[in-house]
Amino acid sequence: MKGKVSLIVSDLSSSGSGRWGGAVRPFLLYQALKRLDLEVEIVGFVPSDNLEPVPTVSIPITYVKSYKYPKFILSINNLLNKIKGNIVYVSKLKPTSFGSALIKKILTRCPVILDIDDWELSWYGGDRWQYNPSLKQLGRDIFKPDGALRNPDHPLYLKWIEGFVSYADAVTTHTKFMQERFGGVYLPNGKDVSLFDPSQYDAEESRARYGLSEYRVLMFPGAPRPYKGVEDVLMALDLVNEPDLRLAIVGGSPYDNYDQELIQKWGRWIVKLPRYPVEQMPDVVAAAHIVVVPQRDAPAAKAQFPLKITDGMAMSKPILATRVGDIPEILGDTGYLVEPSSPEQIAQQIKSIFENFEQAKERGIKARKRCIERYSIDSMSAILSDVIASIK
Repeated sequence: MKGKVSLIVSDLSSSGSGRWGGAVRPFLLYQALKRLDLEVEIVGFVPSDNLEPVPTVSIPITYVKSYKYPKFILSINNLLNKIKGNIVYVSKLKPTSFGSALIKKILTRCPVILDIDDWELSWYGGDRWQYNPSLKQLGRDIFKPDGALRNPDHPLYLKWIEGFVSYADAVTTHTKFMQERFGGVYLPNGKDVSLFDPSQYDAEESRARYGLSEYRVLMFPGAPRPYKGVEDVLMALDLVNEPDLRLAIVGGSPYDNYDQELIQKWGRWIVKLPRYPVEQMPDVVAAAHIVVVPQRDAPAAKAQFPLKITDGMAMSKPILATRVGDIPEILGDTGYLVEPSSPEQIAQQIKSIFENFEQAKERGIKARKRCIERYSIDSMSAILSDVIASIK
């Protein structure tokens, strides 16, 4: 398979796709496409007030400054001039990324593939969100320098762009919830299972390296947000109340001070680890006894494929998760499932896992096997090969 693919990313900054380096969806797509013998580039925006692009050197990245309207028109023009691929693959259903790609399609007739890995409106209440300003407020939103409608990805524009999905030549998405809403091909997240290989790491040495040797470690390798249910795990630790248990939060939230709120209330149970490059994450996850994915039953959670699940699966870790969205299907019978927002069930399951830890480790080994078969970069490549063939 020959050709060049331009991956368009709406936000390549340290608070956007750059927050986890090469571990998030656009970079998984990049790896999967490269295995198809395609030339691939990543092109995207970095907000003008956050000029810290994704810190990676092994992947060719081109970015332009993203301004508010009306100057954003200049940003789009700059981006279009950077796109060199004969196929455009868009990350996220946003005006900044998908809107730019549709303009490129009109100008050059290049095929456009849209990847939807979040329901963007879910951050604003989903289908309940409405924009009904007074005439005076509308004027402020349009004409004031900090007016809301000057934001190129304002929820009003997010709602509008959903009506253009059919203009994509193909659509991929990573959860059944998103597939039911927007159609397209189911393309679950893949993991680099050669990098995330537990045989290359020693759990005790990893725990020593990160100051965790004296603890039984539950690990949340991600950015806490209320819908992700970290509070439910911390409430469960209050219930279990065994002094050597800790929840290691890796990376923390780049969005707000939610981490500090958790620490103020449950600091006795929390070990906060910094953000690490993707190449180091297998060593970090190796330190866990259990990986926790306690999603709550919220629209944002249903729309997501939590990458921390495949972190744990690939590293053969026991995984304690909730019955939300695609999680039960992803894990199959290789993890431990409880109802969402249920600290009591989480507490019972924590105790049960440690009481039968050899059995839990065997389940973790099954999880890695399932990850290799269904959720590897190679499995992503196989699906993408068919998607690209369908648009040529």
